[in-house]
Amino acid sequence: MKAVCPGTFDPITYGHIDIARRASQLFDEVIIAVAQEPLKNTMFSFQERLDLVTRTTSRIERVKTEPLNELIVQFCRKRGVRVIVRGVRMISDFEYEFQMALTNRSLAPEIETVFLMPNPQFSFISSRLIREAADYGGDLSQFLPETVINALRDKRYENRG
Repeated sequence: MKAVCPGTFDPITYGHIDIARRASQLFDEVIIAVAQEPLKNTMFSFQERLDLVTRTTSRIERVKTEPLNELIVQFCRKRGVRVIVRGVRMISDFEYEFQMALTNRSLAPEIETVFLMPNPQFSFISSRLIREAADYGGDLSQFLPETVINALRDKRYENRG
């Protein structure tokens, strides 16, 4: 059975990678769908995010990366995916994720949403907080792969230069 893990991944964190790895142990194939999110103001361009996700998850068996530029239920139907996997870190995440899952169920009742709780060490990590810490030069090695840290460093330099 196939599953999809959709998100913006701006940037991808160890928390995202943990969810992808754990989903790959539950499903035959996991697609990490990187959303273009034209209404969201992202630090990284769509292509940069797609590349970082692909590079940081390439060693996880049964995981592949694809662009997402449509409703997630449309994406799922086109690929024969019946499960959407979402990571839920805190109760505050759950309310938003629950609304999204109910909306998706109304649009596509044949597609289920499965929530995975993160490992405790990743439960407080968010891409927004990572971007803020990067702006102040924080040590992000416990939250991000080296590839992503380097990309953040380059992006900060690019934005200041």
